[in-house]
Amino acid sequence: MKRITAGCCNNVLMYLPAQFSAKDQSHARQLMREYPFASLISVDDDGLPFVTPLPLHLLEENGDMLLLGHCARPNPHWRYLQARPQAVVSFMGPQAYMSPKVYPDLTRVPTWSYLMVQCVVQARLVDTFADKDRLLKHLIQDHDPAYAAQWRGLGEDYQHKMMSGIQAFELKVTQLQCKLKLNQHRPESHAAMHAAYADGNDNERALADWMLRLGLVGAVTGES
Repeated sequence: MKRITAGCCNNVLMYLPAQFSAKDQSHARQLMREYPFASLISVDDDGLPFVTPLPLHLLEENGDMLLLGHCARPNPHWRYLQARPQAVVSFMGPQAYMSPKVYPDLTRVPTWSYLMVQCVVQARLVDTFADKDRLLKHLIQDHDPAYAAQWRGLGEDYQHKMMSGIQAFELKVTQLQCKLKLNQHRPESHAAMHAAYADGNDNERALADWMLRLGLVGAVTGES
């Protein structure tokens, strides 16, 4: 897998202080697979941002990082991709409030913890039945493998009808940034922060797990 460049400057896609920039691209790929419901952002015909939320499948093929997805044919987004193939894709991972109570001193303020990936992509429309079918197989396998047999049993005519109602596309990642905002630069907060998140909701527990993955805190053994 070749390394995707982050562009000519560190802030090409978003504000990204060095302490929050992922040094390992496997973290970005992991987030893209674990949180595949992304925002596809293009420029419309009036020069304004146009956003479509949609699930994307990450495919690594021939050294390239590709994102596979589709939208409804009435959605004008595919026409914007056709006219202006360069777009941005944003993946938001777990996120949660961070209380200043995690610090040992009182001269601190609240903030927000979050993990996200931003990509610049080059779009290619996918039009043939065979290519759309291949793309849908990936998405079905990602989210509902048991549905594959039902889809195959619906009949070729019905499948073609459904395929005609969508516009599929392949998004080749050309630039990528991964932001892991977990208070890395404040190690005095890490133990209390992890304890608070580990006892919280789904997002907070996911952030606690990422703190372990990144080595911000030691593994919890449960030993007395």
